[in-house]
Amino acid sequence: MTPQVWQTSRFSIDLTHPKVMAIVNLTPDSFSEVGQNSALHQALNQAQKFLAQGADILDIGGESTRPGAKPVGLTEELARVLPFLREAVRWQVPISVDTYKPEVMQAALDLGVDIINDVWALRQPGALKVVSQHSSCGVCLMHMHREPSTMQDHPMIGDAVVLVQNFLAEQLAQVKSQGIDANRIVLDPGIGFGKTASQNIDLLRRQAELLTLGHPLLAGWSRKGTLGQLSAIQGVEPEPQQRMGASLSAAILAVQRGASLVRVHDVQETVQALRVWKAVQSNAV
Repeated sequence: MTPQVWQTSRFSIDLTHPKVMAIVNLTPDSFSEVGQNSALHQALNQAQKFLAQGADILDIGGESTRPGAKPVGLTEELARVLPFLREAVRWQVPISVDTYKPEVMQAALDLGVDIINDVWALRQPGALKVVSQHSSCGVCLMHMHREPSTMQDHPMIGDAVVLVQNFLAEQLAQVKSQGIDANRIVLDPGIGFGKTASQNIDLLRRQAELLTLGHPLLAGWSRKGTLGQLSAIQGVEPEPQQRMGASLSAAILAVQRGASLVRVHDVQETVQALRVWKAVQSNAV
């Protein structure tokens, strides 16, 4: 049975109802509003706005992992995220850090951060050790084919659902072998990370197969390239910021198929959409 609680450093997050993870990008090259203005007070204000709009978790990132993104050095990433985290951990809300660097993980956990969200699924040297030595932090393990700078140049070949499922099963075994409790682990199929549009859609269509791994799923469809392809009009794909309708649709479909969390840019709209979905599901109106 899939755990209904996500145990994190300071919070036991109830997953009986879907949770919204708000993306707070501190990267200058990001397409989010925060990334376009890296001033600390702008990022903090945006994060507080997300919370007011109904976000359940804040996911902080100092390095872009979009297709073609170039790596960011350790010193630069720490300089981007630590000032924000020092303030945000005082807000008494779950804080997640989107990083694959063990040094950033350790620094964030030392500040009291709740969740490590790793696109490399703790495969970078030292990452698993950092998380395993922490007694209770939550962790999100994501599938990624290749690495951000090259993942879309040569997308993976084959049945994406089977490949992702096998990878996540292997990483789960590795992580659990280091003593990390099952209720600390959430899985992310990695929509758009080295996959074709048809593979991404297949992952959504057959998402239930991933639930057989016995862990909550996080769905990260917001503004992804596949949604741009699907919503193109006369061959013209909408820019990332113009994919809200497609993003909302994908988020609701993912939740209907069992996702426990959705990671999004458009918090207010996603919260509204989920409330309508929940009312229909529960016949609450």
